[in-house]
Amino acid sequence: IQMGVEPSLSFTIMESVRKGKGLKPEWEEEMRAHDVPEWYIGSCKKIKYMFPKAHAAAYVMSAIRVAWYKVHMPVAFYSAMFTVSSVGLDAEIVMRGHRGVSAEIERIEKLGKEASQKEQASVAGLQLVREAYARGIKFLPVDLYHSEATVWVAKNDTEIYPPFNAIEGLGDTVAKNIVREREKGDFISIEDLQKRAKISATLIEKMRIMGILLSCKIVSTY
Repeated sequence: IQMGVEPSLSFTIMESVRKGKGLKPEWEEEMRAHDVPEWYIGSCKKIKYMFPKAHAAAYVMSAIRVAWYKVHMPVAFYSAMFTVSSVGLDAEIVMRGHRGVSAEIERIEKLGKEASQKEQASVAGLQLVREAYARGIKFLPVDLYHSEATVWVAKNDTEIYPPFNAIEGLGDTVAKNIVREREKGDFISIEDLQKRAKISATLIEKMRIMGILLSCKIVSTY
């Protein structure tokens, strides 16, 4: 554009060059007609990939924003990170506290290649959990009436509720069932919860062991 080449053609040339597709003969002729240096034309032919400057700037701006939230609004930062992360966290492990989470990370790292793919993938998330604990943030037990289906919820400036899908084996569908049904009314018993949210007996037992049902004062003959 600075040499006088028509803007739309300049853009087309840029897109082709940055993707490593080089120049067409007619483009070279047009560039030479506008006195574009041979070294520039030669460079366009050699480039295989070029990261756009605007994209680079966007990444840096994003990193600065994320860093600001991590420093000044840590609970919001960690809640968002755990929610959007592709690596699922096990609520039971998260609830073990700083030492417990550190021990789990150490256990997985000692296994090395023998660790399952799921275990290896969980390390990055567990490291963030450990970091949050070190900063004074507390992870509360999954709560039948305060936890969300798939979102980690900040209770206040220092506490976070894990979602239902952070319970090992409890998928998004059942998690959403629980939230949908509780909006219709309180669960009068464990059987009521199990029937309305379509939860398996195995998961109900797991939730009982985790204290989720007891803490919510659900009465049951289960």
